[in-house]
Amino acid sequence: MHNTPFFWILFNLFVIGLLLLDLLVFNRRAHAVKIGEALGWSAFWIALSLSFNLLVYRTMGHEAGLQWLTGYLIEKALSVDNLFVFLLIFTYFKVPAEYQHRILFWGVLGALVLRGLFIVLGAALLAKFHFLLYILGAFLVYTGVRMALSGGGDPEVDPDNNPVVRFLRRYLPITKQLDGGKFFTRRDGVRVATPLLVVLVMVETTDVVFAADSIPAILAISRDTFIVYTSNVFALLGLRALYFALASLISLFHYLSYGLAFILVFIGGKLLAEDLLREHFNLVLPVPVSLGIVGALLLGSVGASLLWPKKTEL
Repeated sequence: MHNTPFFWILFNLFVIGLLLLDLLVFNRRAHAVKIGEALGWSAFWIALSLSFNLLVYRTMGHEAGLQWLTGYLIEKALSVDNLFVFLLIFTYFKVPAEYQHRILFWGVLGALVLRGLFIVLGAALLAKFHFLLYILGAFLVYTGVRMALSGGGDPEVDPDNNPVVRFLRRYLPITKQLDGGKFFTRRDGVRVATPLLVVLVMVETTDVVFAADSIPAILAISRDTFIVYTSNVFALLGLRALYFALASLISLFHYLSYGLAFILVFIGGKLLAEDLLREHFNLVLPVPVSLGIVGALLLGSVGASLLWPKKTEL
């Protein structure tokens, strides 16, 4: 049922309907999202995601339900790094709070399309070329080690050296002033881009970079395209609300990057070792164990951040 064309069309229409309802009804008027509103929307998206997880559990079985939940949790956790970069981008370009939701809306919409293509392509390649699993595992271990060794330092935002932004500025006239929440406007009868379009491009390209970590991590949990795609979609749908709920609190979780690094190393190591363990020891790491390890690493890094707060520089 879940792999039929009818279901895929129905699911994507459902997602588009949710996005349109969000943009055209609940957030039709540009406004600064307050923390109470953001927490309410975060609770809604999490509840909706867990309801869908329950549907997967009921229709596809216990194993698929746990795989979906693990993939959703990993994508949600890795999204925190995205949120911090989004905050830096908005600060760099001095984007007013009332226009940030609009940028994130279109950013999420673009991310859904791009990640859908990545997931379908990645799943097809892994099904055809088994050796790619080892490359994928090594990449995840390398990424996790690099993240841990970097000490969780704040990522830099440098639009002047972003190749996509440089291309955009070279071939497209861009004003220095905003025109409300518009991405394009007219100056002296000529259609030109506004700085908000540059911000949107940076958000999109940043997400592509982060997808290079998150999508392989979820493909390491399940090779079922349906599970990987839908868990990714529901994690992204709640990304905007999560941003506004955590924007002022992200800096408190300074050990979270280490937790994410260990998660990537664990998943990469699992990929590298699973064939060896299965063939020589008849051992397969159960999904509940993977879920428990991922959850423990996340909670441990958050707990450590709260127990040992980051010292403020004088």
